[in-house]
Amino acid sequence: MVVVIDKNATKQEIENIIEILHKNGFDVHRSTGVNQTVLGAIGVHPDFDTNTIRVLPGVAQVYRITEQYKLASRSFKRENTIINIADNITFGGKDVVIIAGPCSVENEEQMFKVAESVSSAGAVMLRGGAYKPRTSPYAFQGLGEEGLKIMRNTCDIFHLKMITEVMDISQIETILKYTDILQVGARNMQNFTLLRELGKIDKPVLLKRGISATTEELLMSAEYILSGGNKGVILCERGIRTFEKSTRNTMDLSAIPVIQQKSHLPIIADPSHAVGLRDKIIPMARAAIAAGADGLIVEVHPDPNNALSDGGQSLFPEQFNQLMQEIKIIVHAIGRDICKPAIQKKVQSI
Repeated sequence: MVVVIDKNATKQEIENIIEILHKNGFDVHRSTGVNQTVLGAIGVHPDFDTNTIRVLPGVAQVYRITEQYKLASRSFKRENTIINIADNITFGGKDVVIIAGPCSVENEEQMFKVAESVSSAGAVMLRGGAYKPRTSPYAFQGLGEEGLKIMRNTCDIFHLKMITEVMDISQIETILKYTDILQVGARNMQNFTLLRELGKIDKPVLLKRGISATTEELLMSAEYILSGGNKGVILCERGIRTFEKSTRNTMDLSAIPVIQQKSHLPIIADPSHAVGLRDKIIPMARAAIAAGADGLIVEVHPDPNNALSDGGQSLFPEQFNQLMQEIKIIVHAIGRDICKPAIQKKVQSI
């Protein structure tokens, strides 16, 4: 249920409305926009008479939300959610945010080289996995906390923000010490125990769509995080499994405008995991920006042919530079801007 507060309501009237909602068994989430304050009353009470709230002083309107995802719905919050990562980095606004880096953190030299190349091309965030969910138990699983340390140091040198994947509740506390955004991979999109714990933290979460998930299921997973109190959820379209075998997954570009209609949360695209083929990444990245994505997360490696994981879907640095030049044209054509990197000092190579 959504309770729209009258613009002239007093603080005491709003507190009284919240108190009555609590007494009737609802959890209350407050959303304050530019011209409107909305209370989201969360709870399953099909027989509750909304007139109980409608007649209270300070209430402008009351209506039920038909979607199962209450807090993620446009019905609850009409304005786009803007998630601030730094002074120069916001998701959900006019800027398009570019995240780039390797699938896995391998060593200091690798991370230094890739950070140097992607930051000079215009990326503002560095991606890389320290804990890796791999299909085979014999594949490279990541460096763990040592990888986090390498990545954090590299980001600090190049004035980049950091995003890395969390696979398990036991990793949250460690990862929080290093990263700016925690990523939930496609395999964990419906790991509800993990999502509930991420709802308790005070850092943004990038939630990737599961390989067989509908857009509604993605938003329901986001609801788990939002209901815990963490409002910093960024969605990510990364392709779904279909009968098509010519690419790793099928990139569902239509999911971007569909989700933007259903939800106020920002959504970015991952063309690397969507197609899994180096020569298809740039075209799909261009298409995602044209479809309205709020950003891209792209795999880039200084030596993809010798990468420890996912080398075949990683761009060479010169290809990433080409991508940046091409998407700038599209971004400007649709009335948006590329998120600009922080001012850097010249760094000597190692």
